[in-house]
Amino acid sequence: MQRAMGSEDRAQRFYDDRVLDHLNDRMREFVARQEMFFLATADRHGECDNTFRAGPPGFLHVLAPDALAFPEYRGNGVHASLGNISENPHAGLLLMDFQHSRIGLHINGRARIVTDAELRAQHPDLPADPLPGRRAEVWVRVDVEEAYVHCAKHIPHLVKVDRRTAREWGTDDVKRKGGDFFGAARDAQVRRARELGGRPAQHALLPAARPPQQPRPPQPTPPSQPVPSAAAWREEARRALERAQRAATGADGGDWFGSGGG
Repeated sequence: MQRAMGSEDRAQRFYDDRVLDHLNDRMREFVARQEMFFLATADRHGECDNTFRAGPPGFLHVLAPDALAFPEYRGNGVHASLGNISENPHAGLLLMDFQHSRIGLHINGRARIVTDAELRAQHPDLPADPLPGRRAEVWVRVDVEEAYVHCAKHIPHLVKVDRRTAREWGTDDVKRKGGDFFGAARDAQVRRARELGGRPAQHALLPAARPPQQPRPPQPTPPSQPVPSAAAWREEARRALERAQRAATGADGGDWFGSGGG
């Protein structure tokens, strides 16, 4: 595909300068701060699954420069990721810092499932949470094969909401987890009732969930903006050119993790 798209030289420079087979110091520090990541797996047939993982900082635990682990909690009992990993050890993790650094980190490697007792015997400093829903049933260990930066230019800047309005992770409360937000369970009830030749009783239907309404702070009225002068337009064009030049040389976050230096 690189040959077809004419990008072989650019791709090779990226491999040479940005892709590591381990986590360097800055990457390990970055991982330790993260409270979420996205996990991609596939089964033995190549059928893919992508899911979201979250926890307190450090729940994605760096074991060594070439290995890390994360806990598997009780969840909904489907265990799609664990099932895939048991058939196909390849896994891809994407960590995104939307709040501070606005940068991403890809980690690809080989995953395997280990028990809490087995991993804790080797790494006694693993974090532990005794609360129901937050207790690790098993861990997934990932041996790093590739680690590289995710470009910063399209990552939005997001800000965490106040604790009183934020959803707590690790809960087993169905409603607090989102309930039947998309109406799938309600549709299934209707379908089963029709298959049985009847109509579902209205009182038996799950209520359709509504998205939580967050109060919006009052928005200030924007002041009227004067028409920019020709000099202002020229200055803005100069700054845009500088940004483009920095992007072309990788100065826009391309080597944020210092992977060019190993």
